[in-house]
Amino acid sequence: MVFLLISLVVLHLLSLAMLVIATLEKTWWVWTESEVSNLWHYCMYDNATEAWLCSAINQSDWLQSIQALMVFSVVFSSISFLVFLGQLFTMSRGSLFYITGLCQAFAGFADFAACLISTFHRKEIFDDSRVLNKGHFGYCFILAWLCVPLLLVSGVLYIHLRKKQ
Repeated sequence: MVFLLISLVVLHLLSLAMLVIATLEKTWWVWTESEVSNLWHYCMYDNATEAWLCSAINQSDWLQSIQALMVFSVVFSSISFLVFLGQLFTMSRGSLFYITGLCQAFAGFADFAACLISTFHRKEIFDDSRVLNKGHFGYCFILAWLCVPLLLVSGVLYIHLRKKQ
């Protein structure tokens, strides 16, 4: 039981960290090694100053929905962890962690929806003078997709986890 509890907490914190990185880092879409876009900015690496120069990205409705879903996912996963800690110390024996599991599963579904929208509407989101065929999804997009099963599995495990002591 203790091993399952520790494993579940580690899984939750790992998926939360990956989700935060996927939401905030700058490589959601990569045109070249020196030109990238994330959910918030378009960034270009300046060799003269050796720094990233970032500007606001064009706000389409699809991009705003992805931003909102990713933020909701981070918030619900964080709330899920805090609720779990509260339930761990206040819940009676034999009770299940339903609220924690549902919050975590909702975070997984929000992340899934954001990834689907980004996959199917990238032309509207990254509408720019550059040709999208020359670019590719970056590691933040891949991290967001990896978070989907981790969040859903941890949500299901929380729902089936029963407090023993």
